[in-house]
Amino acid sequence: MKYIFLYLVLFLSLPLVAQNPQVQEIKSKENATVSVKGKLDNGVIISDLSWASRSSTACFPATQNSKFTGNHVLFSTDLPPHSVMYITVIPDDKNANFSLYGYQVGAGRSVIVPNLNSCVSCEADYKWDRPHRGRTQDHTRKIRFNAIRNPYTVFIGVVGANGLKTGGFTVKVTLEK
Repeated sequence: MKYIFLYLVLFLSLPLVAQNPQVQEIKSKENATVSVKGKLDNGVIISDLSWASRSSTACFPATQNSKFTGNHVLFSTDLPPHSVMYITVIPDDKNANFSLYGYQVGAGRSVIVPNLNSCVSCEADYKWDRPHRGRTQDHTRKIRFNAIRNPYTVFIGVVGANGLKTGGFTVKVTLEK
């Protein structure tokens, strides 16, 4: 009987695993930039983006969901106290439309989207719908986090916009202490 229960638990959890992306760790270094190559092909679609527009996460408004409908590739890194972290994504193809988001949680916590109910902070960057006065945008996407007293774990999501599922990219993590 307990084997049947175990098989049922495993069988029922399979659909959940298909939507949870694997997380690759990036070892950030103080006062240095670390680069990691990635491919959207290795990511997964996350169809439920409601986690991003909750007031307890506030990553990006639901009106921008189309910019996060492609494959999601996740990374994690540590943000020590008294530090600022700059994260940049550079698509291999300058014409590819990529989006970027990141969220900060307590050090050692592992909360993977779409199961993100709250976070310390969340930032996102995506292609603008219209120009912004005095600013220009290229194919790169950039976000930043800071830590004052406490250490944090930062999760970084690289996503294809408008259903994009393929394409290479570079993630650059710069840590200033």
